[in-house]
Amino acid sequence: MSRKTIILGIYVAAQVAQAQSLPEVHNVDLQPLKAQIQRLIQAKDYLGEPFSPKVKKQLSQALGQADANEAVAAVQQILDAQCLIGININPESRVKVKAGPAKRELVEQGWRSFLVKVNNLAGVTAELRASSPNSRPHAGAPQSQIVDRWLGLSMHNSQPLTKTLSGLALEYRIVQLYSRDAGKRDAKLSFDVGQGTQDLGFRNEVSLLFDCKPARKVTLKVLDENGKPTTAGFEFRDKLGHVYPSQAKRLAPDFHFHPQIYRANGEHVKLPSGSYTVRNYRGPESIPQTRTITVGNADITESFQVKRWVDPSLMGWWSGDHHIHAAGCAHYKNPTEGVHAADMMRHCLGEDLKVGANLTWGPWFDYQKQFFTGKIDAVSQFPYLLRYDVEVSGFGSHQSGHLCLLRLNDQMYPGGESKHHWPKLCLNTLRWAKRQGALVGPAHSGWGLNQTGSTLPTYEVPPFSGIGANEYIADVTHMVPGPDGKPVPAVDFLSMVDTPSVWELNIWYHTLNCGFRTRISGETDFPCIYGERVGLGRSYVKLDGKLTYNDWCEGIRAGRNYVGDGRSHLIDFQVDNVQMGVNGSELRLAKADTVLVTAKVAARLNDEPIPGLAKRNYAQKPYWHIERARLEGTRKVPVEVIVNGYPIAKKEIIADGDLRDIAFEVPIEFSSWVALRILPSSHTNPVFVLVDGKPIRSSKRSAEWCLAGVKKCRSQKRRFMGEDEITDFNAAYDHAEKAYHRIIGESVTD
Repeated sequence: MSRKTIILGIYVAAQVAQAQSLPEVHNVDLQPLKAQIQRLIQAKDYLGEPFSPKVKKQLSQALGQADANEAVAAVQQILDAQCLIGININPESRVKVKAGPAKRELVEQGWRSFLVKVNNLAGVTAELRASSPNSRPHAGAPQSQIVDRWLGLSMHNSQPLTKTLSGLALEYRIVQLYSRDAGKRDAKLSFDVGQGTQDLGFRNEVSLLFDCKPARKVTLKVLDENGKPTTAGFEFRDKLGHVYPSQAKRLAPDFHFHPQIYRANGEHVKLPSGSYTVRNYRGPESIPQTRTITVGNADITESFQVKRWVDPSLMGWWSGDHHIHAAGCAHYKNPTEGVHAADMMRHCLGEDLKVGANLTWGPWFDYQKQFFTGKIDAVSQFPYLLRYDVEVSGFGSHQSGHLCLLRLNDQMYPGGESKHHWPKLCLNTLRWAKRQGALVGPAHSGWGLNQTGSTLPTYEVPPFSGIGANEYIADVTHMVPGPDGKPVPAVDFLSMVDTPSVWELNIWYHTLNCGFRTRISGETDFPCIYGERVGLGRSYVKLDGKLTYNDWCEGIRAGRNYVGDGRSHLIDFQVDNVQMGVNGSELRLAKADTVLVTAKVAARLNDEPIPGLAKRNYAQKPYWHIERARLEGTRKVPVEVIVNGYPIAKKEIIADGDLRDIAFEVPIEFSSWVALRILPSSHTNPVFVLVDGKPIRSSKRSAEWCLAGVKKCRSQKRRFMGEDEITDFNAAYDHAEKAYHRIIGESVTD
């Protein structure tokens, strides 16, 4: 190498060093700077990236100097070397940014912290904010922008540091950066201290090239309770609580609004070296487990086995959620209009949800409608079944109450190919759906049926002003033609578990007391009312043979199911020798008598209560949860027998997960309906006990409540009708009023 080349190399290196060095700040009071440096040291320790012992010693020596100016200069010489960014805030509060000398090295799927030097000539005490086009979330981004959104960015503006700048002329802050990728990546970083503080000419931003080192591959061996390969949910967190993979950088099948991901046996995650807390589980019938794993400098395999406390499917009870969505609400519109069947199937598998009804609705209807086939989707993996159907929501009759339409043969209402031509009257939609043999019922039943009290049943007439089971109060009185032309009930079920229990159950209890036989089914309305997971609200349907989607739906129509949060179970409920959901769920007595109510019951509470949940107002989430049923100071919950809406017998069980036989002797004076519940965690469908062949007319007050409800709903919903449906609207409500007037005259006075 020539002497000229060596001299040139030295010159270039000196120029680079000069370009990256940060200006020294003068006239700084040492005492507040010293306090700020101590907080900085504590923050670095807390973040898990402490200064080296050598640097800590150097800082101690520098701050211990007698000459304050020399101490301030020495501190800057030590810390500037670790600064990624230098910031100058001029007397007019304009922010100017310069690259610092710190090594620009990140790690794939991991966070790293860097120092930011702030020369605050304006004495600003606002929050220092960082931003980058590269740190924008994936959710909502066009596909073309995903590749550039590789960065995670966060200022550490919490304890032991202060949220805002101190106003001191010199201080050091911490910026944290996350890399989605391995390899060379360019990022543009911008800083400001409030609107209008950016310097002119883009001088508040800087472009930096990072070298992102690869993370380690962690292969997951995932087994069920029997040692067979399965899919489960996992939450990976570092000691600071950071979630891995970063939620902001997720695309399907990992959802950006979840802390958890779902992985099958043999799949993997990528993690930087370090220690992680891993929580794994598989739906509410499993016992979540937590442990720590350590990732070193090589790829590893970690084994996990699901621990289960109950499995209703072994007794023929199959879980399902009739209301989940692949589009809308928490789902993104970009880079795709919602997610796809394989993504939803993964979540059903991870939550051990046997049946998922994936409902196409208003948002991105015209994109999602292409996936409807009128049969289970090809991604189904028996016994896990996924099928596309429809929720009337965001169009059509939704203002009178959203409708779940399951087991459709044709998803499109006649007269068009989209959502704009559907009828405004729910009953007209129900007529069309029932003609093709669909299973139908209102979604999120409680909305619009608000109650001020918590007693069940309650006789306060709600506003009927929402999108739940509002028009249901009229529709339940109607019979409509089925596939063979014979009359069938217009409504098959009411949805439960995703709205306040009192609001949902009250209208059901009252209509049952009038003799109507609408059943209930559990739903989540994922990811709208609940985005935490699919299957938060469930139905458990008893089938004698192989699970099919059609038979599962038929089980709901017949009422051969119980609903709940999956944390308690009411299995094989029957009254005398009549099983719930078999032969019309009907027990006939010649005269008033005592009946035997039996079931197998299981529930599971943690040893220690979830703080505050049991006493939370029932109209606050979670609406249904076993913790709300806990008897204070115990691990017990009450199992109640409900007759005509009222609890008439109760037994306490230990909620330790064990399955127990339970029995009650219940007097029946007149035709009544009987059910079991652990409120608000699980509820059976009813068995109908007919005395002397008479129909159920168990409460005149309930019939009067229903009549008042029809009138209230009529006044609320008429304004949503088009002129072409006013005649149908009036006829539907006239019929309902007439029916309730007749039932009032036939009912038991109470």
